[in-house]
Amino acid sequence: MKHSAIAAGVILSTLGFTGTANAEDDAFITALKDGTPLLNMRLRYEDVDSDAFTEDGQALTLRTRLGYQSGKLHGFDVMGEFEDTRIVGQVDNYAPQQAGYPVIADPEVTELNRAAIRYTGSNALEGLVATYGRQRIIYDNARFVGNVGWRQDEQTFDGARIDYGISDFSVSAAHLTQVNGITPGFDANVTNNLFNASWAGMPGGSLTAYAYLLETDNVTDSQNDTYGVRYAGAFDLDAVKLLLTLEGAQQEVEAGDTDYYFAELGAEVAGVTVKVAQEVLGSDDGLVAFQTPLATKHAFNGWADQFLATPADGLEDTFVTVGGKLAGFKLAAVYHDFQSNEGSTDYGTETDLLMARPIGKHYVVGLKYAQYSADDFKDDTSKYWAWGEIKF
Repeated sequence: MKHSAIAAGVILSTLGFTGTANAEDDAFITALKDGTPLLNMRLRYEDVDSDAFTEDGQALTLRTRLGYQSGKLHGFDVMGEFEDTRIVGQVDNYAPQQAGYPVIADPEVTELNRAAIRYTGSNALEGLVATYGRQRIIYDNARFVGNVGWRQDEQTFDGARIDYGISDFSVSAAHLTQVNGITPGFDANVTNNLFNASWAGMPGGSLTAYAYLLETDNVTDSQNDTYGVRYAGAFDLDAVKLLLTLEGAQQEVEAGDTDYYFAELGAEVAGVTVKVAQEVLGSDDGLVAFQTPLATKHAFNGWADQFLATPADGLEDTFVTVGGKLAGFKLAAVYHDFQSNEGSTDYGTETDLLMARPIGKHYVVGLKYAQYSADDFKDDTSKYWAWGEIKF
């Protein structure tokens, strides 16, 4: 019902633009003609080999997104997009499709992915963008709020959002009523308020302050309030570009308070980037750990997805990243060492490898591999992916 209501609201809003005068009719038709079709298709094979299961997980899925973005009429535009994930060739030896196999979080699903009306200000309201409906929201590096773009069914949000930017300053505020997760079972009715403000006038980069105030409806003691600051900068030193990122946050939940720290130092030389970093998701005496429920989690703490939920003893992830381009290919390698924040538990290590190549403006092919070597947490797990994508 909620999906239908949003879709109907967008349609009615669009029809409301027509007015009764011929000039308004012409403007409406022009807005439709100035619109853009949206298409994204991704065929992907994923294989999971985990010591926790006797059988390997295998999935071959095709994700299709089809939609339309209108042109502007009096500063307003509308968009709608459906998303469908299908199993190809009956390659479906994975949970949740079949019990007894490792989880691959790409179930078959057809849904309304995005549907929103947007207003873009002009003159006195220049720099203002207001959006209402089902939308994609990504803040900063998606560590706290993101769309989980790696999964076939992306994460979107129902609600209202206001963005305003002028000169080096930008601010965004959103009120969310529903989180549409990466599988239907991950959807949740919420009362979430998000605030993110950034100033790009800092030496070498930008400083961001944020507050993410989360609560799941009808769930007792579900409040999760996170406050933090982030600096990201780059400094050109002749033939070397120095990269620096620093971030800190505090999280308050009913069971206790925890801290988050991130520090990364890197250098880019002759097209090759090397970075050394540590990310700490703290623990409060082993009772509760720092969590990021709205994040694009796959991008952090290893691609094998062993730390989608932070263990109660917290997590210290020390990692080295090497990346660059060769013959048109994007190449990346990451090595992680995982430790507990509370106590002295060695969780394990992980090696991640990526090779991807764009073909023109609309095509991408890629290979990706993750090998998690368990010590005192979970089981040895390897995953690899091969995919091709078209988008415009």
